[in-house]
Amino acid sequence: MSDPATDPLAELDRHLWQPTEAVITDLAGLPGNLLLLGAGGKLGLSLARMARLAFDRAPDRGPDPGRERRVIAVSRFAEPGRRADFADAGIETIPADLADPAALRALPDAANVIYLVGRKFGTHGDEWTTWAVNTYLPALVAERFAGSRIVAFSTGNVYPLTPAGSGGADEGTPPGPVGEYAQSCLGRERLLEHVSRERGTPMSILRLNYAIDLRYGVLHDIARAVQAGEPVDVTMGSVNVLWQGDVNAVTLRSLRHCASPPDVLNVTGPETVSVRWLAHELGRRLGRMPVITGEEAPTALLSNSARCMARFGYPSVPLERILDWTAQWVAAGGPSHGKPTKFEQRGGVF
Repeated sequence: MSDPATDPLAELDRHLWQPTEAVITDLAGLPGNLLLLGAGGKLGLSLARMARLAFDRAPDRGPDPGRERRVIAVSRFAEPGRRADFADAGIETIPADLADPAALRALPDAANVIYLVGRKFGTHGDEWTTWAVNTYLPALVAERFAGSRIVAFSTGNVYPLTPAGSGGADEGTPPGPVGEYAQSCLGRERLLEHVSRERGTPMSILRLNYAIDLRYGVLHDIARAVQAGEPVDVTMGSVNVLWQGDVNAVTLRSLRHCASPPDVLNVTGPETVSVRWLAHELGRRLGRMPVITGEEAPTALLSNSARCMARFGYPSVPLERILDWTAQWVAAGGPSHGKPTKFEQRGGVF
């Protein structure tokens, strides 16, 4: 694989949306079209492109041989030019506000639905909106698409902080959300589960933390701080990360694992990674000595991804390669989404 920093955006995108043979095979085995709800965010475009390519590369496989499969992206598309990005990739788009009951009813039926809507930042001081977006709206969507397979994103924030050397919370760990953002996400899971049990809707709930793209993510945040000589807070002493292209692959392949009650899966990388170590490794690559602040707390927000690794295999892009790419990207002045992860936040206030 070539270096994304040599041809920044084009090469980066290829590493985010090229489907593996496993993705192609799993999608080919599912009948029907794919609807992505809330596709205007960070994951939506690369996820839609991966699905579109996977369908295009297996037109004669599966239960619908010779039938063109639709990939439809739904979003408010408030960001200028965002809708055109999807159209350029051959993806159908529908501008819609899912909170509008008429707009939700008017959406086309689809056998496969991926739910990407969520609100995190801005929760503090506007908690009611966060609950409406993260809890009430998913229930409405689940009722509207009760006859579909639904993959819905949640977050590792539904877990309590766990000892740094514990390997992280697994899917059997009792929830312990800290703060109203995390509580609202657990509410989303519970209402999705209610619809799944009552209506028999097959679902997969993905507890994600943290997706990595060179334009955002924990490594991006640390690298930019190191490059700028800003302090890196190590109080949240360890994290888990996973390349967004691998997140996309797991998301699409999870459509085959939807069940009632919902299948729940931690989606993250296999390593428990020291934040201090990340700062020094990125500093070494950038030729900078990191400025460290704080001391590692005995607990951190960590997820155990053993089940994900057993089901889907080791990530296609390992951590060392992401470190190399991130340092090269930041050193070259590559663009940023300007959306810090706030991974260091321990009190659940976002």
